[in-house]
Amino acid sequence: MKMMKIKYIGFLAALLVFAACNDPEDVDISEQIIEQEFEELNAGSADFSNYVALGNSLTAGFTDGALFQASQNLSFPNILSQKFAQIGGGSFSQPLTSDNFGGLALAGTRIQNPRLVFNGSVPVGLESLIGPVTVTTDIALNNPAGPFNNLGVPGAKSFHLLAPGYGNLANLQLGLANPFFVRMTGSTPNASVLELAVGQAPTFFSLWIGNNDVLGYATTGGDGTNPLTPVSGAPGVGFDGSYGALIATLTAGGAQGVVANIPNVTSIPHFTTVPHNPLDPTNETFGPLIPTLNGIFGQLNQVYAFLGVPERSIEFSSTAASEVVIRDESLPDLSAQIAGVLAASPTFPAFVESFGLPAAAAPLVAGLLGNTYGQTREATEDDLFVLPSSAIIGTVNTASVAALMAQGLPQALAGQFSVEGITLPLADKWVLLPSEQEEIAAATTAFNSIIQAAASQAGLAFVDANALLNQLANGGITSGQFTLTSNLVTGSAFSLDGVHPTARGYALIANEFMKAIDATYGSNFEASGSFVNVGDYPTNYSPTLQ
Repeated sequence: MKMMKIKYIGFLAALLVFAACNDPEDVDISEQIIEQEFEELNAGSADFSNYVALGNSLTAGFTDGALFQASQNLSFPNILSQKFAQIGGGSFSQPLTSDNFGGLALAGTRIQNPRLVFNGSVPVGLESLIGPVTVTTDIALNNPAGPFNNLGVPGAKSFHLLAPGYGNLANLQLGLANPFFVRMTGSTPNASVLELAVGQAPTFFSLWIGNNDVLGYATTGGDGTNPLTPVSGAPGVGFDGSYGALIATLTAGGAQGVVANIPNVTSIPHFTTVPHNPLDPTNETFGPLIPTLNGIFGQLNQVYAFLGVPERSIEFSSTAASEVVIRDESLPDLSAQIAGVLAASPTFPAFVESFGLPAAAAPLVAGLLGNTYGQTREATEDDLFVLPSSAIIGTVNTASVAALMAQGLPQALAGQFSVEGITLPLADKWVLLPSEQEEIAAATTAFNSIIQAAASQAGLAFVDANALLNQLANGGITSGQFTLTSNLVTGSAFSLDGVHPTARGYALIANEFMKAIDATYGSNFEASGSFVNVGDYPTNYSPTLQ
């Protein structure tokens, strides 16, 4: 049985809507010039003369899986700084990258890939459309000189903003430094993000941090390699201690500011695009194999029934889309029981022989099947799949092939039992189980309570980014003539990586920040007509952008 890569996910092309009328005489055409009077823009009680932005990739302007000059110039802090400049704001410096390819290099060796682009069907790497490029943003060779007003560090968690040495190149190999922050520290490599911020004596700041404290756990499928930040703990350890230290230090000199809370990350396209049932029976590399697959799993399903867990049965439909098979570590591990039942079955040796193996291999195969399917089930609509799983489902896992061959299976047979999501259950890193989603929701709620309480106590403006994302995910948000939703590619709000906003999404966020500033400091960005027109900002960057 030979399995080839199966593509399951298609993206809708943009729809063009045409309006027409029957006859010209049926339409009364008249020009109307509507003048709307706005108040004169004023800052209220806010002092924007020295604005500093702290945060993570959302503050930096990260989009399409990368940071590049065009995206940085359309970051929400840069948009805000342009508005602030009209009412006393000063200059705003950003650690601009060296090109529009995206990606990072270290002494000539690439350590981050270029940006994603849209090929008309799916998001792909830039080089797949324009060929090889040289990433010129080299953190060992050409870092810009600060100080920088935009201190958004992609990948940073709350406690990272307090960490000394987080921008020291010497710490990079130890996993204690961030390559994006290395570009910002200059002659003070051990300075923390917070130290670089307060060292500029800001009069106004924005702080949007905490997303990665839950997002890292979510994007790794909750497999434990990137754990949730503890809710409680000292500064640099727990979220409450770290966030409290950030606010206390930033406001100690009298600085005003605006903060934002954490969206429900499981509502972003990174987790909502890949369906739980992507196995299409009309796919020529999957459909013809369904009878064989069901025959194999039929033996296993009998064991599940015998063990009293028929709900774990696996069966693929020949007429409708089928669910992928996943590993669910929250289930009781029945590996030993499955192996024991199979080994004791008088018909199992014949089943083993049907694969071209000797009957004597029955105990080995029983053990392998037990280990593989001891904690598995078909996915349900309550499971969420990380976006990269779309490129994995239906492919052969070479590591699994090698492991099975080491156990004595021939290569062809090892390949048959190593097809991701079909004969090889998807690993935890590809799937967010309901229990893991509950952990994320609980942490997000706790973190957001801390953020809102800190903002209220310090008298800071507050942006409810969580509510904003919920609106995007449930019907969308209309701004001017445009409606933004959380759909990947077609929704306009989220970029091709399914996590970060498009430039239009960042423009929408900038308006929300101005709205919050108005409410707290008595400025009048909204009443003066100073909100940006989201339609002036792109939703997609050309592959040829240089």
